[in-house]
Amino acid sequence: MKIDKTLIHSYPFTIRPLSEEDGGGFAIEYPDLPGCISDGDTPEEAIKNGYDAVKSYLLSCAKHGDPIPKPSEASGQWRQRVPRSLHARLVARARQEGVSLNTLVTAMIAEGLGKRRAS
Repeated sequence: MKIDKTLIHSYPFTIRPLSEEDGGGFAIEYPDLPGCISDGDTPEEAIKNGYDAVKSYLLSCAKHGDPIPKPSEASGQWRQRVPRSLHARLVARARQEGVSLNTLVTAMIAEGLGKRRAS
């Protein structure tokens, strides 16, 4: 059986560093595919190896007649309640920068994630 490459690449994953005790490198896990885990010396290698793991997982499902799980999709939205004082500060900052509140908060989150990844 052949598995569509587009399907293999559509499953969301998480990557995390492995401790030296665990061999170092990076682990990749697929929440939509229980037990589908791989690793690699670099994040790029973990992703490449992860795609092989997904392919094997899906082939095993097909071979055993198990349903192939559908990849979950993020909606791209959530609702967040914040204190009124924080909301007011964010609205003022968005006005000051000439952008919408959504654009400002998205940029702040992206910047924060980038800083976190760099450290």
